[in-house]
Amino acid sequence: MTEGRTAGSARAFELLEPLVQAATVRVHAPPDGYGTAGTGPTWGSGFFIAPGWVLTCAHVVGEGGAAVRLTGREVGITFSSGVSVTGNGATGTVTGRVECVLPERLEERRPGPRALWDLPDLALIRVLAPVSHACVWLTDRSRPRFDEVAYFGCTEDLGTPEITGRTTRLRGTAGHGAAIRLGDDDEIEPGMSGGPVVDLARGEVVGVVKARRHTGGGGLAVSVVQLRTLPMPLRGQTGLYRRVMQAHDLHHYDQHLSDLNSRRTWTDVHGELPAGEGDPYGGRGRLTPGERTTLCGLLAELPPPGSSEHVRALVEAARGEEPEPHPLAPLSWRDGLGLLHDPPGGAGEAAAMLRYATDVSVADYREPPTPGADEELWDWVRATAERLWRPLRRELGERHERGLAERERRRRASAGRAVRGPVRPSGGLPPGASVLLEVWAHGWEDVYDWRVSVLAGPERPGRVTPVDSGIRATEAGLPEVLRAPLAEAFRRCDTHEAAAPLEVAAAPELFGLAVDEWVLVGRVPVGVQRPVVFRHPGANPVPAAAARWARVRTGPLLDERADCVRGRPRSPSATWLAGLPDNTVPVHCRAAAVEPTLGSLHAVGDAGYGVVVCRRPPADPGVSCAPFHRGLREELADAGRAEVLPLRLQALRGRAYGADPDAYWSAGAALVWNDPARALPEDEPLQGDL
Repeated sequence: MTEGRTAGSARAFELLEPLVQAATVRVHAPPDGYGTAGTGPTWGSGFFIAPGWVLTCAHVVGEGGAAVRLTGREVGITFSSGVSVTGNGATGTVTGRVECVLPERLEERRPGPRALWDLPDLALIRVLAPVSHACVWLTDRSRPRFDEVAYFGCTEDLGTPEITGRTTRLRGTAGHGAAIRLGDDDEIEPGMSGGPVVDLARGEVVGVVKARRHTGGGGLAVSVVQLRTLPMPLRGQTGLYRRVMQAHDLHHYDQHLSDLNSRRTWTDVHGELPAGEGDPYGGRGRLTPGERTTLCGLLAELPPPGSSEHVRALVEAARGEEPEPHPLAPLSWRDGLGLLHDPPGGAGEAAAMLRYATDVSVADYREPPTPGADEELWDWVRATAERLWRPLRRELGERHERGLAERERRRRASAGRAVRGPVRPSGGLPPGASVLLEVWAHGWEDVYDWRVSVLAGPERPGRVTPVDSGIRATEAGLPEVLRAPLAEAFRRCDTHEAAAPLEVAAAPELFGLAVDEWVLVGRVPVGVQRPVVFRHPGANPVPAAAARWARVRTGPLLDERADCVRGRPRSPSATWLAGLPDNTVPVHCRAAAVEPTLGSLHAVGDAGYGVVVCRRPPADPGVSCAPFHRGLREELADAGRAEVLPLRLQALRGRAYGADPDAYWSAGAALVWNDPARALPEDEPLQGDL
């Protein structure tokens, strides 16, 4: 068995080596107009993943010192592939500009000499010249298979730079799946950093060479799935990740359909790779390489999905079970295919992928598709199913008819809302998924346990998908610890129309956490980027809670000072709170952890108030609270109903962040929002070390 596998890997390397070498490049200083282009020192390697786009490591383009800014920097790209658009030989050097580096904080925080750069340590370069070149085939799987691989990069074994490759095995993952361990079968040379790592069994690139061990062979590579952590787009725009992956799939689709030359394509070689795992369905259980390339191309011609949760819902319907939560959410239709490999119960991959493609063909897209694109996808599904089982063909036809009818029903309902007004009040929170951050304090020391999840929302009540969790983080360290988990949760929940809200479930003692001021993604505080609300998971349900929630949703709103009288502290009685009108919003102007505010916050929760406003202490404890109460009274009167308060408070934070003096009174304001339609999980708090 070992000899057969080795022989198969040798044949796979022989087939894949020319394709990978044609797409791999040498990265160096940009041409300066004086010397011969591309003759300077090698900084590292990279490879084309789509027309005009090169992927490499951030530390490769960081050559030149900490004073050099990475994003926007120009670099030299030397490659050898095909012909240029002018008909001349394309072997040569072009200039590229660094479009983005991951993680983004590398711009401010670089590692010291000889230290590893923070994961994922990736850079995306846009080539500034119209040249023709080859591109690698990227994996669609969320996790690599631990099989034999080949890695490629620039070496100078014979005195001149050239692209060479070596073979090894994957030995596991590191960095919570962001990095892949490479075996010590061969030596990784310095110039190979940024080169591709190719799965020899499936003929797809799974990683980017990052580092070698100082003693012995082997090293680390970065999973290409980390490309999904590219910055999320502004509302209504297509993100960089989706644009690049769309170009990747359309490139290979065009190459597969082209009859203009006889050069082997990646699709051709996929069909020639040595047979691996047997197909229990006699060749009908998996799509052929040509069918897979065509499917990816047809999916790329459609508008991208509105959200990651939409992709997961279609995958669940096609698999027959919920896919396992992976470290990084699927962001494109292609990513959904990667979750359909090895479906449960011995069902064939081809059947699952055709069900998924059928559902995508009748999905609601974020924008109208190119005329006929969805029908072309369905026509292909129907034609491909002809070689499969007759019951499956009948099932797909019925599935398509139901999908068309459901889509038409949704469109008619949407058209009706446009005439009669939207179902939810204008300016309210989106009805979809939200990000849930749960925080628990250790009573005897200033550390916190936390958990990040996706709360499905009213459409799927009680559905909670975990993202990550941790224990014993300090208050000052919480923003850095939660940066990656919350960024991933935002990617899963954000849609092209709106940023998902962040719900912070914590005891009233922690309502003073400055969550809205944390800088998690980019450089703008999270409270400016999206609605942030607190939840009180320990509030006792009382009969009055439902009536109070229904009343404040419709308004008008009344504000009532709950913890002070003309600036003097007070602790309200339960009888007084119970007697307030149902449309009252209790207001707390003091720190959540300071008496009597703490007792008041517990009391209003126990009295059934689902909407409460509180404020962190100002920098000067002696400053009057009158401007805060006056400004909030005007804000509540203008809002009219509680539905719009999360977004209005977000807008206030944006005005204060933009140095609007008329919004300074709102500094530190927080909204408690106990929406009964968004049920919190009932799990016990995390337990720290004993």
